[in-house]
Amino acid sequence: MSARVRTLRLVVAYDGADFAGWQRQAGQRTVQGELEAVISRIEGAPVHVAGAGRTDAGVHAAAQVASLQLTAAITPERLVRACNATLPVDVRVLAAEEMFDRFHARIHARGKTYRYFIWHAPAGSPLLRRVAWHVPQRLNLAAMQDAAALFEGEHDFSAYQAQGSAVKSTVRRVWTSRVGVEAAPPPWCAPGDRGRLLCFDVAGAGFLRHQVRAMAGTLVLVGKGRLTAADVARTLARGSRAEAGPTAPACGLHLWQVEYPDGDGAT
Repeated sequence: MSARVRTLRLVVAYDGADFAGWQRQAGQRTVQGELEAVISRIEGAPVHVAGAGRTDAGVHAAAQVASLQLTAAITPERLVRACNATLPVDVRVLAAEEMFDRFHARIHARGKTYRYFIWHAPAGSPLLRRVAWHVPQRLNLAAMQDAAALFEGEHDFSAYQAQGSAVKSTVRRVWTSRVGVEAAPPPWCAPGDRGRLLCFDVAGAGFLRHQVRAMAGTLVLVGKGRLTAADVARTLARGSRAEAGPTAPACGLHLWQVEYPDGDGAT
């Protein structure tokens, strides 16, 4: 009697600083590669782990979602423990559950939320250097918030994609785009620290390569007074990458949540 093939969904967190991204690449350390190596040993045969999205080198995930098929007689709870006992310390499986047979983490995803952290302080924090972009210059938070709101809705984001990208359409729908300050003092900072941790949250059905980082870089220029909200509106209309801001460093970007049609957001 052949073993039953099961489809499972994993929720995975990782510190992307020392990875060449999610996607498996020959000769490179990747999150997909680490997961497949560990789970293939559990299965006793090669296992393909599909992610909901391909994070770039240096980008982190609080709740990446992945799907895979197993025949091994192991419960989802035991699979989580077995993976975490072997995975390197910068990757952890947070949860696992059985899904319907044709479930695919990327194909069935309804949308994603990204969070970009900016450490706004005169001096950089050694404890935040891997997870936030340090910006010491004065920033106008209100101006950044006004500009961020312009990204909401359906737009042609060709001005905010990586140059050389090959996609059928550069039109994307952004549900939420906002900039705020973390309510509680970050635990990484000393009491009385003059800095503040800014958060750029953006959610949508899908994103172009480097789109969120280009949006974050543009908002920082707005905060510095080098661009205005009107300039942001103009870049959206013209589609010129040269008129938008720089691509913000990968260290500040976090895949925060993946949403599915059943309303089950992996967080």
